[in-house]
Amino acid sequence: MISQLEKEITLRYLKTRKKDGFLNIISIFSFIGISLGVAVLIIVMSVMNGFRTELVEKIVGFNAHSVIKPYENPIDENLFNNKELISLSKTIVYSNSGEGVLINKDYTKGLLLRGYLTDDFKKLSVVKNINFNGNKKLNSKFISIGKELSFNYDIKIGDKLLIMSPTGVQTIVGNLPKQEAYIVDSIFDSDIADFDLNVAFINLIDLENLFDLESSKRNLEIYLKNPKNIELAKNKLEKVFKDYYVFTWADLNKSLFSALKVERNVMFIILSLIIIVAAFNIISGLTILVKNKTREIAILKSIGVLNKSISKIFFMVGFLIGSLATLFGILLGILFSYYIENIRLFLSDVFNISIFPEEIYFLSKMPSEINISSILIIGICSIFITIIVSIYPAIKASRMNTVKALKYE
Repeated sequence: MISQLEKEITLRYLKTRKKDGFLNIISIFSFIGISLGVAVLIIVMSVMNGFRTELVEKIVGFNAHSVIKPYENPIDENLFNNKELISLSKTIVYSNSGEGVLINKDYTKGLLLRGYLTDDFKKLSVVKNINFNGNKKLNSKFISIGKELSFNYDIKIGDKLLIMSPTGVQTIVGNLPKQEAYIVDSIFDSDIADFDLNVAFINLIDLENLFDLESSKRNLEIYLKNPKNIELAKNKLEKVFKDYYVFTWADLNKSLFSALKVERNVMFIILSLIIIVAAFNIISGLTILVKNKTREIAILKSIGVLNKSISKIFFMVGFLIGSLATLFGILLGILFSYYIENIRLFLSDVFNISIFPEEIYFLSKMPSEINISSILIIGICSIFITIIVSIYPAIKASRMNTVKALKYE
């Protein structure tokens, strides 16, 4: 417990007098340093969380959340009635894929072709996108291409495309690659240029004919109700489809998200140094405070104030500076993160520069996601550092020799 005397002396030492001008400056800089360190950490973590969320949503919006591949036997449709699968999944569709070549008199272009049944195609998120243009049914001998492919090669709805397959067809002149013509029936926009440029959709039966694939080898694409909690979902799906190979969007992009995670952790460690450096100002300030208050400490001891109380007083001074600075930094960081897009637009207008250009990041605005758990971790770490650096000056004050202090003061 903290006594009334300890509280009053602590508050008195927090209000430095004019003659303690340098000490006051150190306290102010300690407060500002810790506040800025906490605020910068929150802002950076929020922006990185926003980037990850945007990236996940774009990847998840285009690719299946989980894919089931058969080994030998086709996928057992009786498993579709499994209660665990029904509770996890939102949409289930059959698919298959193959790599072909788009041939034109002026160019050739490699394409990843994905096949879906006519009624399954319109269930995809990319088809439900407001920027999707054209027929939402994937009929036979028709193809759906990406916006980037359409722009780069001047392809419009109604144009005829020739696709060449690596599988051969026997003719009188030998084995020749199989070729099929498809009419562009729709143009999709996935918001990811790489997908729009290199992926196209055709009818699943057409794809199996083009690449000589067996219908028994079709994959099963599962779209989950909660795609972000992918690890738990994968474990449940592996139990349902235990005789098949199960992989998810996280497995396909493991290296990318591992790099993002490492970068986030490194940024946290580096920016934490700001808080640590600022916290060391508390040691300097408290050490100078102890030196300036030598006479007062000696008088307090001589009237019976315990060493424990002296250490509490100086510990509380450092703890209050750090805690208040942390709370102010959290408030500043949350406000900045919440209005970061408005701040970006304001700075762009004032200085006439392009901050966060859309053509580089493929995002129309600065992403930011305030994560309560990250803020709690940052706040706890900041206060913990403050506690650590406040201990030494507090112990030094409590161990002061009363007789020597009074003699030289």
